[in-house]
Amino acid sequence: MKISDFLSAKAVSANLMSTTKADVISELVDLLVNAGSIDKKHKKKTLEILMAREALGSTAIGQGIAIPHGKCDCVQKLVGCLGISKSGINFDSLDGEPAYIFFLLVAPIDSAGPHLKALARISRLLKDKYIRESFKAVTDEKGILKIIQQEDGRLSKP
Repeated sequence: MKISDFLSAKAVSANLMSTTKADVISELVDLLVNAGSIDKKHKKKTLEILMAREALGSTAIGQGIAIPHGKCDCVQKLVGCLGISKSGINFDSLDGEPAYIFFLLVAPIDSAGPHLKALARISRLLKDKYIRESFKAVTDEKGILKIIQQEDGRLSKP
């Protein structure tokens, strides 16, 4: 699975402005709404689902990474967005460190396979310290998309 399979090129931000967990999740959902991946009328419901998932346990996995995710009947296929926070956000991470890189995923209720594949793909990508540092150093959305394209291209090579 390629990241471009679920990440909308219009749903990336190189400079998230939020300073709290709830605000950054809302800002990320706004990226999906503005990209046309989620209908505006479903924003509140999507936020409730994502915050309910966070209440079960933080989706910040350490090393400056958070992957908020949830399942909602408001999408027909897996959709995702990516945002970078320059200052870092306290996201109740497993290692106690702030999160800088945010991949948010929303999957249809009945789609376990693609949802889990996407989580695994993101985790594999972000295990690479060079990739994490590259994301943190980008200055614009084009830089984010270039990293994704390079990694997707590397994945498709035998």
